[in-house]
Amino acid sequence: MSALVSLDRWKRAGTISEAQHDAIAALVRRDRFSLFIELNALLYLGVLSLAAGAGWTIATYSARLGDIAVLVALTAVFGASLYYCFTRSAPYSHAKVEAPGMAFDYVLYLGCLIFASELGYVESRFHPFGADWNQSLLLAAAVFFALAYRFDNRFVLSLALSSLGAWFGVRASHFGQVLGGALRADAIAYGMVVAGAGVALQRAGIKRHFLEAYLHVAANVLFFTLLSGVFLRDDWPLYLVAILALAAAAIVLGVRYARFAFVVYGVVFGYAAVSTRLLWDVGSFSAGMAYFVVSGSLVILALVVLARRFGREE
Repeated sequence: MSALVSLDRWKRAGTISEAQHDAIAALVRRDRFSLFIELNALLYLGVLSLAAGAGWTIATYSARLGDIAVLVALTAVFGASLYYCFTRSAPYSHAKVEAPGMAFDYVLYLGCLIFASELGYVESRFHPFGADWNQSLLLAAAVFFALAYRFDNRFVLSLALSSLGAWFGVRASHFGQVLGGALRADAIAYGMVVAGAGVALQRAGIKRHFLEAYLHVAANVLFFTLLSGVFLRDDWPLYLVAILALAAAAIVLGVRYARFAFVVYGVVFGYAAVSTRLLWDVGSFSAGMAYFVVSGSLVILALVVLARRFGREE
């Protein structure tokens, strides 16, 4: 009697569950299964580990090795990464271009992290931008944007957007705008610039699939910024109206274009903003807990229903 027949008999007898039957049967039949996610996770962690190791080595041994040795080594790694990518990539296209291999995106990502380390080292040692050291962040963002679009890489695009965000933040502090609404205004401006740039490039037909990355960054920046304004004592009504309007837009457009993450953004941040103001003057701990138990359960139930709807549509 074969193993598969025995498994079927055990399942009918209730000795093993259907899930156990399917798992064991796949092993018996020697079915192939995908390790794509696991391999990508290992590659990503490996790249981060290499970059972190390079940074630690520079910080620890730069005085012993000397500036020339450090810069030559970093430049060599960055150059080798670019050579690998340029010699193996397909020609540039406005449309989506598949990577020639699993390691391709991670080699480029490693090269960009090394470039960022080298740029930081040059700035800390030689100060080429003088008092305007934040221009190095703008330079890094420009290089990352160029490479992200040339090689169709979302990892590098995230580096570009974060570098641009860091530049916005440093420029705000440079002008003495660290406190109060000035910093919030800069964060809102950054979020709107990112969203506007993503939409403009999408409409121009340039890497349309990058739009979602732009919108994720913009949504998180805008939601967190507006939520921080809800905690103000004087100007909170303006921020509350703004975050509820943004939450409604995120939910409606998320449902319309089948992007569940944006629905979650709208529901969670809208709930957080309303709850903040409702409980602002509530002094009773038990009342606050009762509110969160009831309202939180309703929000979770609503998200589960929406998630099932999205799952059926996909």
